[in-house]
Amino acid sequence: MDLLRSIAANETNPDTTVYYSEVLIKKAFADSSHAFLHSGYLQKGNALKKKGDFHAALEAYLTSLNYAKRMNSTIGLGAITISIADIYSEMGNAANAELYYRQGIEVLRETNDSIKLATALLNAGDEFSRDKKYAIALDYFKESGAIFKKKQHLIGTAYNLGNIGMVYAQQGKNELAKANIREAIAILEGLEDYAAVTVYLMEMSDIYRRQNDGKTALEYANTSLELAQKYGLKDQISNANLKLSELYEQQGDMARSYRYYKDHIRYRDSVTNLKTVQQMADLRTDYEVSQKQVVVDLLEKDIEIQQLKDKRQKNIIVATAGTLFLLFLLALGLYRRNTYIRKTNLIIEKERNRSDSLLLNILPEETAQELKNKGKVVAKKFDAVTVLFTDFKDFTHYAENLSPEKLVESVDYYFSKFDAIMEQYGLEKIKTVGDAYMCAAGLPYPTEDHAVKMVQAALDMAAFVKNAHESNGTLHITRFDIRIGVHSGPVVAGVVGTKKFAYDIWGDTVNVASRMETCSEAGRINISERTYELVRDVFVCEYRGELEVKNRGLLKMFFVNGRV
Repeated sequence: MDLLRSIAANETNPDTTVYYSEVLIKKAFADSSHAFLHSGYLQKGNALKKKGDFHAALEAYLTSLNYAKRMNSTIGLGAITISIADIYSEMGNAANAELYYRQGIEVLRETNDSIKLATALLNAGDEFSRDKKYAIALDYFKESGAIFKKKQHLIGTAYNLGNIGMVYAQQGKNELAKANIREAIAILEGLEDYAAVTVYLMEMSDIYRRQNDGKTALEYANTSLELAQKYGLKDQISNANLKLSELYEQQGDMARSYRYYKDHIRYRDSVTNLKTVQQMADLRTDYEVSQKQVVVDLLEKDIEIQQLKDKRQKNIIVATAGTLFLLFLLALGLYRRNTYIRKTNLIIEKERNRSDSLLLNILPEETAQELKNKGKVVAKKFDAVTVLFTDFKDFTHYAENLSPEKLVESVDYYFSKFDAIMEQYGLEKIKTVGDAYMCAAGLPYPTEDHAVKMVQAALDMAAFVKNAHESNGTLHITRFDIRIGVHSGPVVAGVVGTKKFAYDIWGDTVNVASRMETCSEAGRINISERTYELVRDVFVCEYRGELEVKNRGLLKMFFVNGRV
């Protein structure tokens, strides 16, 4: 399997990498090797990312993340978390990208791999810069740059300088921007990284254009184009042509602007993923080229009219004016059509992001991804899960005597804090029913310390409710007393419903956990014997004896009094 991992990691053809990765995954699964399963899904995700299949790559990365957690591999966990952030960045999902960058960086800070940390900081800074969060971006770039400089990592140092310069440019600090970018270009030329050099040359062109120095802006754009053409960098050729088209248009040289724009379109289409944009490519290209052509035609007609106005009869001038009017109507129609398309695309993208966000609010991330990709979720059995139930003592009495607004405000106050505790310990909120709150540990990603995490969360929940109860009226909410019950065992988890999706769990473990809560007392955490066996070395527990449980007979129960 070492050989398969090496082949998958070093193969340059993404289709071949996917094949060898899947062979590695199959063999690793047969041997129950978490390390090779982590590597197999990681390499598969890398290959799918190269192919532009970001959704499939994300699914592979999330599976790799699962195995990294099982291995307790800090470096592996940090690296795959950054890869997931990179994918979200490519997909334009800034919120998730920034979240995973922060998580990955915090994990990598615990390792000795400073280059991986510096690279993660660099990528995170780039994402925050695109999201116009310049102060955060600069902090990441400067920290990354210090590491690269200490390690004498020249290419990393150059990218940091260039990216810092680009942020300064966006902030209007033009002299600082130019100094940083020039230093970056000098290093990159020595390393023969001409693709990056062309990008920073175009950034210099933009800076001079904003300073109304059109001549220098043209010089930098031309240098970028010549360098890109020399080394066959099609993407950079396309971007440099677009830059020159815009510059000449600003100077009123429409003929040159149109020529460079045609070259931009030609090279852009040669590097675009036609499979994903084919439906709109022809329409967009027709509009963009025809709009430029219309402007050129209008100027040529103006010149022709000026030359012939003393030689032609009035009816020829009228006919020409009619032609110009028709061309104007054509340009206006094309403009409106393209504007409609752009607005529609923005609406679709906004709704897609909103849909993803809503889905992640009600389903675990792995489950949400499976639902989006396959249209359904296969129920899964988890052998080791800890389930917690809470309810408020005498809630029916409060419900009968409080206004609906006051009741909902009070319940929301407590449940919002419970949600934050779930997120703090990596637990899964299942649902709320009235005053009951249900959650689970050990799913969708199994963990060995599920019972310890859940009992610690229960202590935090009980402490929060107690503090609120003892607030002496400073809080404008109803002060409830809480009962908490916890039990551990196997469950089945899945998604129910076709309209309003809900992630739920079933099994005897759920029923017993509910009984533990019913048998608890106000302000206390009541756990079963099975949970006690899992946490006895971590928490101080008080044996209550055997209590009668509906449909289960006598069960041993314990109160949790705190940590050892």
